[in-house]
Amino acid sequence: MSDAVVLEHVTRTYRRDDFEVRALDDVTLTVPRGRFVAIMGPSGSGKTTMLNLIAGIDRASSGRVAVGGEEIAGMSERELAAWRARHIGLVFQFYNLIPVLNAFENVELPLLLTGLDRAERKGHVEAALAAVGLPDRKSHYPRQLSGGQEQRVAIARAIVTDPTIVVADEPTGDLDARSAEEVLGLLAELKRRFEKTIVMVTHDPRSERFVDGVYRLDKGVFVGSESAGGGAGAALAATAAQGSRP
Repeated sequence: MSDAVVLEHVTRTYRRDDFEVRALDDVTLTVPRGRFVAIMGPSGSGKTTMLNLIAGIDRASSGRVAVGGEEIAGMSERELAAWRARHIGLVFQFYNLIPVLNAFENVELPLLLTGLDRAERKGHVEAALAAVGLPDRKSHYPRQLSGGQEQRVAIARAIVTDPTIVVADEPTGDLDARSAEEVLGLLAELKRRFEKTIVMVTHDPRSERFVDGVYRLDKGVFVGSESAGGGAGAALAATAAQGSRP
């Protein structure tokens, strides 16, 4: 079985006026399937750039990017959009729920791009809401939910298509301590129950108790990686490998 994420000697540069900024500088990363990993580091370290590369939202300037066993660097924008709809579930810091849609309708949105009929979509949405512990909130609108509940709805939306990988960008950044721990616990449970691969960018030190491994970025390069407290740490095979300068 192929690894879920493979980045080999990846560099991503941007132009700002007359300057070249290296958001990522020759980084290599391998994440096996079924792992929950965190990418941590200070602001501007390249964390979100890496997440965007994994999700197919951004493109590497050089190097190899393979996700779910597929090389995505050479895909056209149309191919990439179709691939992302099949394989990537996105979780954001600020939930990105649509205020005029209730929880059921927000979760259903990704399924409207599939060939599922109404009854099939209903079954998928109800299963996703049950998986995040909100089967009784499907008729509630975002304004009627707590922040933690909104993030749970957002996670349900991310998993409703049964994606290969869930990518989460600061999923606890807008939550209080209790809600943050609940969301981290939920992500860890989804990884365990459904064998989901989850790659999360976070500043939250509490996450280290829930994930299988932590990768630390600074100024676009890996400065360390370690097993963490998610229960599979000793067996963690994911590596921030050679090619990333110490």
